[in-house]
Amino acid sequence: MTMRFEQILAEGIAQCSYLLGDTGSGTAAVVDPRPDCDIYIERAKALGLTITHVFETHIHADFLSGARELVDRLDGEPKLCVSVEGGAAYDFEHEGIRDGDKFSFGQLTLETRHTPGHTPEHVSFLLYEKDNDDPWGVLSGDSFFVDSVGRPDLLGDDKTEELTEALFRTTQDFYMQLPEGVLVYPCHGAGSACGPNIGDRMSTSIAYEKAHNQYARITDLEAFKEAMTKDAPPVPTHYPRLKKVNAAGPEVMHGLPRCIGKTPEEFEALIADKDVQLVDIRDMLAFGGGFIEGSLNIGLQPILSVWAGWMLDPDKPIALVSETSAEIDEAVLRLWRVGFTKFAGYLNGGIAAWRTSGRPLAHIPQVTVQELKGSDLTPLDVRKDEEWDGGRIPGALHHFLGTLEDEMDELDRSTDYAVYCQGGYRASVAASLLHRAGFKNVSAVPGSFGAWSAQDYPVES
Repeated sequence: MTMRFEQILAEGIAQCSYLLGDTGSGTAAVVDPRPDCDIYIERAKALGLTITHVFETHIHADFLSGARELVDRLDGEPKLCVSVEGGAAYDFEHEGIRDGDKFSFGQLTLETRHTPGHTPEHVSFLLYEKDNDDPWGVLSGDSFFVDSVGRPDLLGDDKTEELTEALFRTTQDFYMQLPEGVLVYPCHGAGSACGPNIGDRMSTSIAYEKAHNQYARITDLEAFKEAMTKDAPPVPTHYPRLKKVNAAGPEVMHGLPRCIGKTPEEFEALIADKDVQLVDIRDMLAFGGGFIEGSLNIGLQPILSVWAGWMLDPDKPIALVSETSAEIDEAVLRLWRVGFTKFAGYLNGGIAAWRTSGRPLAHIPQVTVQELKGSDLTPLDVRKDEEWDGGRIPGALHHFLGTLEDEMDELDRSTDYAVYCQGGYRASVAASLLHRAGFKNVSAVPGSFGAWSAQDYPVES
């Protein structure tokens, strides 16, 4: 018999879920699953395990819970276990769990511990081997991360102080009291906005965090409050929405949401509806060279999930444009992970089909850093505040991409803007957003600030 423990990463949203069990008993659990849940079913089958329980550490805000989808795919056999601590309520069938509840899977035991702060109901799971009183690991959810802790401000200002105090107690009275050899497996890695300055590694130890975690090392409550307030990253717009969706229970899709191919003629009629959101998933250079008027360019990279969450409306159907139709399923999957399930269709044959049909194309110029330097263009920086503070192109204006749409009235539509970020991806999102809003004197900077710095051009700070 062998204990099994697998961490499964969803890139882009930097989300970690876990499959764990024991081949002796043949039973397994999944913790914090994403909606595209085939991976858990396939891995369990390959290991000879039956998934008997699906656990959630808390009501997630940053991604669409896959717990109900997974249970449905397994014919309702696993128990769906969620915390009912802190007064949590759910609008779907579940088994409530509380502090101290234990679950055994052969030689492996999970012990539920209430770890509030990120959310009121948050629980973590201590991991034990049978007949051993000392835990070897902890699934920390969003309460404790590599080099960081969970953010306590996602439920609004009226709850932030209470949750910050709870997070401080969770950190000091629970995590910092665990044996130093305990391994920590969080729900997120670097790139997630669920905590400040999350480290790059996908797991850690209590010993390491005691020595290096700047937030865990703060033993004064007021100093902890100050650090959490100062370091909190911007709250993505989809977080409050997904919190409500996950508490109510996401719609069970029975697999990848449907997105049907359309001919250029059908697609043109489809996007004439003002409620349809037109999203072009191509690379910034391909997009800038020719796109359908009104498109938002969110390129097909893992980070698509995050920026789609920021920029798109889940109540309006999405129409997709790609280089080829083969890319559509991956785009739908990444959109599904952040709660988008309504698709108007996609352009069959990709942008080439639109082009060869003779339909019009719009363009956004691409300006190299060599062309930008010394030009009359006004650099527009759409990076986060901390990136801006760390250095920027001289003479640049600053509007963070996540809030750019709300701040457009502060921009002069007659000005020639060269939009940049760190590498170009966000610059193209921003340039397409501005173009769609009627800014016609907009260009995007491939390579962006990274290319500017590589050329040793002057930097302001």
